[in-house]
Amino acid sequence: MLKNITMNGIHMQEDSSLTILDVARKHGIDIPTLCFLKKDDCNFVHRPASCRVCIVEVKGRRNLSPACATYIEEGMEILTNSYKVRQERKNIVELLLSNHPNACLTCRKSGDCELQALSAKLGVSNNLEFAGPLSQENKEYRFGAILRNPSKCILCNRCTAFCEEIQGIGAISATQRGFATVISEGHKCVNCGQCIQVCPTGALMQYEDAPDIEKELTDPETFCIVQTAPAVRVSIGEGFGMEPGTDVTGKIITALRYMGFDRVFDTNFSADLTIMEEAHELVDRLQAGGKLPMITSCCPGWIKYLETHHPDMLDLPSSCKSPQEMFSSIARSWYAEKYGIDPKKMVVVSLMPCTAKKKEITREQNQVDGVQQTDYSMTVKEFIAMVKRYGLDIRNLPEGTFDSPLGESTGAADIFAQTGGVMEAAIRTAGVWLDGDAPWNINWESGYEDGIKEATVKVGGKELSICIASGLKNASKVIERIRSGEKQYHFIEIMACPGGCLNGGGQPVAKYGKYAETMLARRKGVQSIDRNKSARISCDSSAVQKLYEEFLVEPGSEIAHKLLHTSYSDESDII
Repeated sequence: MLKNITMNGIHMQEDSSLTILDVARKHGIDIPTLCFLKKDDCNFVHRPASCRVCIVEVKGRRNLSPACATYIEEGMEILTNSYKVRQERKNIVELLLSNHPNACLTCRKSGDCELQALSAKLGVSNNLEFAGPLSQENKEYRFGAILRNPSKCILCNRCTAFCEEIQGIGAISATQRGFATVISEGHKCVNCGQCIQVCPTGALMQYEDAPDIEKELTDPETFCIVQTAPAVRVSIGEGFGMEPGTDVTGKIITALRYMGFDRVFDTNFSADLTIMEEAHELVDRLQAGGKLPMITSCCPGWIKYLETHHPDMLDLPSSCKSPQEMFSSIARSWYAEKYGIDPKKMVVVSLMPCTAKKKEITREQNQVDGVQQTDYSMTVKEFIAMVKRYGLDIRNLPEGTFDSPLGESTGAADIFAQTGGVMEAAIRTAGVWLDGDAPWNINWESGYEDGIKEATVKVGGKELSICIASGLKNASKVIERIRSGEKQYHFIEIMACPGGCLNGGGQPVAKYGKYAETMLARRKGVQSIDRNKSARISCDSSAVQKLYEEFLVEPGSEIAHKLLHTSYSDESDII
């Protein structure tokens, strides 16, 4: 129903389902927010009205009203930026700062902190009227790949809401009362990092491996190699003012060389290798009556979620390691032997879109002969900061090329970056093996925004029921459909982060109101890379073919299982 309102003296007619904030932003009127968060890429809206920064004047009301949670009514007269409103907003922010460390110069969130930006916008000075002692010690605590500093928390509860409503985990929550209230340490946390992505301050940050990596690069005794994940090449440019989806692969390679890496390789190589092993496993399960549905195992956040929340389903995931871990195992074995490199002096670094990868590298199940295969995993955000410390600008760097042979790949590897990409890549190769041609068009029955898609595809003369899901709450829905017998799928892909690796916890945070637009641009970027490659099916990779001829023998071989496959464990009792 349409309502007539006046905002800042201008008559408007808008739907009653809209809040004052919705109407203001629709008409280009700026109302600052802090606790409010809207992410249109996964239909998430958080309006707790707890920070009160968005207060406005409504004629006839004694108290100022929070714009984010006040719905418009017939005849409303609203002032969004009056003197009274501006002064109260300033007081509110000063109250927040009275219980905040205010050590912006040494905070890693500086320059990207919403509280810092809002303080500057409202003209908050260093003469804080309400200054007092902190309720929490200014100290970082680590759990998994995440760092928590309670003293920088403004209790907006964005993190708890996203973890509960979108991821369906509820790993963190508010504890204690009043001035002592604090967000708890992660309980059954899967290290997806989505809480970091929505935190407006430096209260939640990723653990950083970059300082140790930089030290390794100065050691003349080490042989440092790096692998770059499919999703990073269309997002790194954003850290240098480039449009989302811009392919900066060649420039990333050059930056890594300038930093001092001895070899620059591509995780896409092992993404193709993953498909060889995973497609082989799928075909084997289909033909030999193995356990179905088979579920992809590339995402460590998803695997950790399965181990802690659905341990009765641990016989469903593929036994394949992730591309990150497959790459490292091949680098330390075949590549080291082939090129005469002592694997004990080799330092393997990965450049990933994901915080869960930091935890994955420490899994005992991924070790080979008791040796951790990947030494360090850094995120896109870490890499962007590292590039800037080295005085480099991605925009101005020349195009480089990956080293051979662990830098060669097909287009199927590039689409690993987006939700549904692993599924499509595996179906392409399975189709070639069984039918002599890849099924290129999968007709999904649900829209991308739903988070769950289903389709039927013909492979090897059999109609396969397939499904993809992104976001762990959606993953749980799929699991329950399987458990109840509602659905009989053959093959499922699951990614922990909504939208897949393009929206990973280590990726640059999209600007407000640009989440869906940014994800779409990144998705189009990887799809374009795939389309423009001469080889687009993993089994057509000459580098992977050579690896099997010289070393692995065939997919599923004994040596392949030792190096490229893993196992899972029931961690449902973890606290």
